[in-house]
Amino acid sequence: MSWFKRNKAGIHTATENKKEAPDGMWNKCPNCKKPLLNVEQVENKFVCHYCDYHIRIGSTAYFSILFDNNEYTELFPNLKAGDPLNFVDSKPYKDRLVESQAKTGLNDALRSAVGKLDGQEIVVACMDFSFIGGSMGSVVGEKIARSIDYCIEHKLPFMLISKSGGARMMEAAFSLMQMAKTSAKLALLAQAKLPYICLLTDPTTGGVTASYAMLGDINIAEPGALIGFAGPRVIKETIKKDLPKGFQTSEFVLEHGFLDFIVDRRQLKEKVSTFLKLVK
Repeated sequence: MSWFKRNKAGIHTATENKKEAPDGMWNKCPNCKKPLLNVEQVENKFVCHYCDYHIRIGSTAYFSILFDNNEYTELFPNLKAGDPLNFVDSKPYKDRLVESQAKTGLNDALRSAVGKLDGQEIVVACMDFSFIGGSMGSVVGEKIARSIDYCIEHKLPFMLISKSGGARMMEAAFSLMQMAKTSAKLALLAQAKLPYICLLTDPTTGGVTASYAMLGDINIAEPGALIGFAGPRVIKETIKKDLPKGFQTSEFVLEHGFLDFIVDRRQLKEKVSTFLKLVK
């Protein structure tokens, strides 16, 4: 059995000859902890092929999943948040914005684009949790409002993918005003008889849930997504009672009538395409 043993001592491999996996080639599933090859993740729409866990992704990945041949035109890409309140917590809000923009390559927590989904033109707005927790600030509300205006002008359906921790506290009332602003714009979209599809992903909480995230003609969600207003810990501390098992998961929300259905990300494009054909 000598082939299992190193008979010669002092064998060394030169550093330049050592083989290492390039950064970003492998990831670990947050749920089952098994290693996932990045190429396979992309092919499987960022769903773990061991446990079907839906890995948290951003607008770039969602656009590649939804738009035909990943071809789209981004709308209003240059909008950036200001600092109307000169807000400072652990650091100035201006510095936090600059840091987030440099780290993520995004201008704010939402991107909007127009393209074709299964041959049907559509506007898709998608939130990015990596930018200050996907928080809803003035730019998020303005981009949604302008996207809806674009849909009305060009008679296109609108889809919004929500992924947010809620209103952006650094903008205070300016952030909360986006709830009313976006809801009013969605009312105009309904008057124009144009479909609005809302996809709730993990997590969708706070003022986003209390406004545009639950106003779709169809409200759909990914499996296992956290959906609610306040977090489970806050609710438990408030009511002083244990919460039901699976509380605020998309399955729990569906059971209680707040969703139309849950869709696996691998079937998302097909389901949205079918809905658009039915409402034509």
